[in-house]
Amino acid sequence: MRWIERVWYQQPWYKWPIIILMLPLTWLFWLISRLRRGAFLLGFKTSIKVSAQVIIVGNISVGGNGKTPLVVHLAKFLAANGYHPGVLSRGYGGQSESYPCSVTQDSQPEQVGDEPVLMRQHVTCPMVVDPKRARGAQFLIDTHHCDVIICDDGLQHYALQRDIEIVVMDGKRRTGNQFLMPSGPLRESTARLKNVDFVVINGEGASTNEYLMQLVPGQLINVKQSTQRLALNALKSPVVAAAGIGHPQRFYELLEQQGVTLKQCLSFVDHHQFEKADLPQERVLMTEKDAVKCRPFAHEDWWYLPVNAKLDTDFEQQLLTKLRNKK
Repeated sequence: MRWIERVWYQQPWYKWPIIILMLPLTWLFWLISRLRRGAFLLGFKTSIKVSAQVIIVGNISVGGNGKTPLVVHLAKFLAANGYHPGVLSRGYGGQSESYPCSVTQDSQPEQVGDEPVLMRQHVTCPMVVDPKRARGAQFLIDTHHCDVIICDDGLQHYALQRDIEIVVMDGKRRTGNQFLMPSGPLRESTARLKNVDFVVINGEGASTNEYLMQLVPGQLINVKQSTQRLALNALKSPVVAAAGIGHPQRFYELLEQQGVTLKQCLSFVDHHQFEKADLPQERVLMTEKDAVKCRPFAHEDWWYLPVNAKLDTDFEQQLLTKLRNKK
């Protein structure tokens, strides 16, 4: 855990002087974000409404909370219920020569980002990346005739109007010390949660008016040869685990809950651009998001763990009801 995350999520008394020192920057962040949102609400900045319904899957805090598995789940669920969804991502970490950029089976993380490449491995619906989300959404409508746009992140991207807002929150970390950045992890205050349609809790601890999402692990898949599979219970000796995601500890805990003994945990910043020298040339378990960047130079004993989101049927039915009522 980085030192700033210890300030955000652990609250012993000796952390408070650091928080107090950062408060002027927090007030500045609050002022800028309020002015920015107010500019959209009052019409000083343009907010575009597209013909398809827009679902935002985002969060009010920084760091990984589990948005990507939920986006994959929603894309499959809506397609199974008669909709023609499209997935829209900013493509963080990618550098495409032009936008909108369609995500295909041949797309590389350097071009479109690691999360879109991961999602493309699980969904067949149209998918594009575009830092200008309204433009990307319109491309999905014009080119693929999508009737629902699922935005991976973008809760604070008010240039695109939305019909449904879903906030994903880590069940253990929640909102940390409840301060705005940089004193805390929040992009917006906790009051924002009162205005969203759904709050989805990843892992544990869902309370009233919240919906639990659990990440169900599958079999390990070889990074170099994707046709090779390995059951988690087949691991008899301690292994190295590596993660370059927003909250690596959640990955390590998932492995331990499945009975895997870890001899070393290698943590990297979110969206880390892996190189061969970053990981040992022995058995390593990693996340699927990391695996898409390690495939070109993977060791034959590197494996990734795919996960699927499992949600309460009540959430799914309420989502369908909201979509139908907003037509």
